[in-house]
Amino acid sequence: MKNVILTVAAIFAFGFANAQEKKESKEFGFSEGNVLVEGNLGFNSTNDKNTKEKTNSFEFNPKVGYFLSDKFAVGVQLGFGSDKAETNGADTDKNSNLNVGVFGRYYFLDLGQRFKTYAELGVNSNSGKTGLAEAKYTGLGVNAGLGINYFVSKSFAINFGLTDVLSYASNKYKGGETVSAFTGNVNVFNNFFDTAKFGLTYKF
Repeated sequence: MKNVILTVAAIFAFGFANAQEKKESKEFGFSEGNVLVEGNLGFNSTNDKNTKEKTNSFEFNPKVGYFLSDKFAVGVQLGFGSDKAETNGADTDKNSNLNVGVFGRYYFLDLGQRFKTYAELGVNSNSGKTGLAEAKYTGLGVNAGLGINYFVSKSFAINFGLTDVLSYASNKYKGGETVSAFTGNVNVFNNFFDTAKFGLTYKF
């Protein structure tokens, strides 16, 4: 009789734990109809005392998306950034950019309950200035990349946007020619903390 009671208790305990795990797994993540608000921040700074060279760069990418299903979202995004290089206190290069666009995001892998991995494709209209002469340009950019959300609560997640796997840009310079560039990065995990964009994601 004692063995029967222990067996029944074990079955109930297993069933409760399994049900609790499924419940928790549904709490973290997205569902159809959810809205996400996200902002990724990227920055880098170097100071070579041997060559007296300094570089600084900054990038911020806010976006808003709507989930058409539990795994797929579409939305709008903005982006702006700048970078500058100097030697012996004198500027040697500087650039600034602004982009407005749309994106689609697909969540394809759950790493446990809180880690959600996604692939994202974005299309942007670009404008900016480049070089010490501040040559102006406008153009089009397409980017395909990977990212991970880590849910710290039901609504808040930390976002890790990895470097783009593929990117294409075509820019027309004022009074000049059109410059196009295509980049492929198959080793997206190389120097992860140098290339990743960190930010916050909020789910409504």
